[in-house]
Amino acid sequence: MITLDGLTKRYGGKTAVDDLTLELTPGTVTGFLGPNGAGKSTAMRVILGLDAPTCGTALIGGRRYADLDRPLRTVGALLDARAVHPARSGRDHLRAMALSQDISFSRVEEVLALTGMTDAARRRAGTYSLGMSQRLGIAGALLGDPQVLMLDEPVNGLDPDGVRWIRTLLRSLAAEGRTVFVSSHLMSEMERTADRLIVLGRGRLLADESMERLAAGAGVRVRGPRLLPLAGVLPAARWTGPEELTVTGHTSEQIGRRAHELGLVLYELRPVESSLEESYMRLTANSAEYGAQR
Repeated sequence: MITLDGLTKRYGGKTAVDDLTLELTPGTVTGFLGPNGAGKSTAMRVILGLDAPTCGTALIGGRRYADLDRPLRTVGALLDARAVHPARSGRDHLRAMALSQDISFSRVEEVLALTGMTDAARRRAGTYSLGMSQRLGIAGALLGDPQVLMLDEPVNGLDPDGVRWIRTLLRSLAAEGRTVFVSSHLMSEMERTADRLIVLGRGRLLADESMERLAAGAGVRVRGPRLLPLAGVLPAARWTGPEELTVTGHTSEQIGRRAHELGLVLYELRPVESSLEESYMRLTANSAEYGAQR
């Protein structure tokens, strides 16, 4: 479990993470979303003890990362797939990590096989493609068989087969009761992989919702021959056709009850699901740190 309580990180006059309070539970893949500069990587760095919080706390299993006896056995992380000595082979890189945590070399071979890196393990890491570096980084995150996994943009550089593999891996790890926390800008993959979504904007929490609730945020479509009275009593209604309204902020049951009270005939009344990308764009419309002029 990862617990953040009032977590804040400032760099001089800039607030990168602003009063973030979350609890990430086992058995769930939690997606971490936000525009560039939203504070996602900073939050992960603070959780892993790479940066000190300005105020608030970040705990893993109730303890700070710095207080963990053998941290790789508690939390596995991948923040930068290229953070490997280029002259070291993939196998030697993992063996060095294993020695530091009293992990057997047989476990090194297990994670190499799990990530499809056995054949490339003798090659120097500096010769790896980005996709191969990602696989090696994921092998390192899994090395200690941890209960908590934190991965920053793990699908970068992976081919379609690799993207499917990491999706299946993350789901299976969560199914084993592990806490899986993964950031990505690839909305289609988050839609297929995550159970829960955390959205940041300018360091602040914009949303903490299940995938289903976030996708259901587009409203309810209402069709009928005489909808003007209904539009008059539902301020969040907007016309989307001559005989069609889209209503946000109300359930289908609530809208149907109001229509019945007004004596209105309805042809259609159903929730309108939006894609994750559409929901994300609505949430972050005013939170992008960097945006092109239009």
